[in-house]
Amino acid sequence: MSVERNLPVVLERKQAILAGDAALIAEQKKLGKLTARERIDALLDAGSFVEMDVLNADAGVVTGSGSVNGTNVCVYAQDFTVGGGAVGVKHAKKVLKIMELAGKTGSPVIAMLDSAGAKLEEGVQALDAYASIAAKAVKLSGLVPQIALILGPSGGTASILAEISDITIQSKAGQLFVSGPLVVSAVSGKKVSMEEIAGSEAALKSGAAMLDAEDDEKAIALCKKLLGMLPSNNLDEAVFDASDDTSRLVPEFNALEDVSDIRSILEKTFDAGSFVELYAEFAPSMVTGLASLGGRTVAVVANDRSKDGGRLTVYGCRKAARMISFADAFSIPVISFVDSEGMKINSAPQGELARAGASLLYAMSESSSAKIAVITGNAIGMSYAALAGKAVTDMAYAWPGAVISAVTTPIATQMLLGDEMTGASDPVARRHELEEKYAADIADGVNAAKNGYIDDVIEPADTRKVLSAAVEMLSEKREASVSKKHGNLPL
Repeated sequence: MSVERNLPVVLERKQAILAGDAALIAEQKKLGKLTARERIDALLDAGSFVEMDVLNADAGVVTGSGSVNGTNVCVYAQDFTVGGGAVGVKHAKKVLKIMELAGKTGSPVIAMLDSAGAKLEEGVQALDAYASIAAKAVKLSGLVPQIALILGPSGGTASILAEISDITIQSKAGQLFVSGPLVVSAVSGKKVSMEEIAGSEAALKSGAAMLDAEDDEKAIALCKKLLGMLPSNNLDEAVFDASDDTSRLVPEFNALEDVSDIRSILEKTFDAGSFVELYAEFAPSMVTGLASLGGRTVAVVANDRSKDGGRLTVYGCRKAARMISFADAFSIPVISFVDSEGMKINSAPQGELARAGASLLYAMSESSSAKIAVITGNAIGMSYAALAGKAVTDMAYAWPGAVISAVTTPIATQMLLGDEMTGASDPVARRHELEEKYAADIADGVNAAKNGYIDDVIEPADTRKVLSAAVEMLSEKREASVSKKHGNLPL
């Protein structure tokens, strides 16, 4: 067939594909969701999208590349209006091709998930299709950032695809689950709804989603903001223009009598408006997120003393370890703000706590990124060892009054100075006196600095300036390591 005769056929076919099924698109709109191509258009710079395999329309997924604020990205958006976006051989083939391109070009991968699940008529082929996509995502992990937007159903094996990603954002219409409500109800003996087990609130509380958004547009806006903070790949650097002075002082820190409002401290320390908290509803005694400092992206790990004294829990340790590992993969500096009374000993069996603490300490020890700690209050036990110790950080600072000890001051006083309380006319006053003596003579940050276990006790107002200088100085950090396949992460 000649070009003159064939071209109109191709164009007609493409036009029909781009137009889609009007009735199914209307159903998508009723659910408050954009179509696959509308989602891609909202994400990418105008006119930048280059679609791949457009004629392979019944695969139920739209794939291609483009740019976001000038940064090249690869994207795939499952199309619920085409066979429910079900995953089968053709679906996987398209997704794998765009992921392969991402690996070759060092471009982030954006996955927009909205699928009814596997193509059941394909049987084991559909399972292999899912496994192939997941295996490729694992190969790309640490090479390019991967962001999953959960904008519709994402169940069964599809939920695993989301969790392999570096960042997960779920809209109100998103549903993330392993088994649906019928199965969960049958197993648990309690009737549950899809919203209860798979909605954005449930996903946030379980840590399955890092961020939530009201709708597709807001989820995509969050994705674009985070893309602007991340490097394109593991050889790139996360740097952008900063209008906030790195020498800016924060004088109100000097007047703080209560340092438990960690989010306020973070907001005032980093570049104005840059802090993005991740996993906010999950393991709340640990705060994690991304921010910028003098235009450089940094990962943040902090204790929230207002929640259980900032104690380390099983999930809190895993949450922090995941953040540290992600940052290390892309050479993003890690800044920890430590104010914790140690492990929460009644929160889980001792073995679980031990493994969780080991995971956190392992992640910090293994990381070769720049690591800087600020002890704003307590650094008790594992919280010092895993988040602020000189064995795991490059630079460690403390605010005046910081307490660094193997156990809390009351416990240490009882163990070391208990005999001195015996027979006291006022036992309460005597205990208070001895606790102050222990804190000042043994556990004070000044003593730690004198012995080299932290680098300095700094004026709180200087925190931003000190951290900026440390990040700049460590920007060229290099570490040689013994060649090995990998270590054995405690899980």
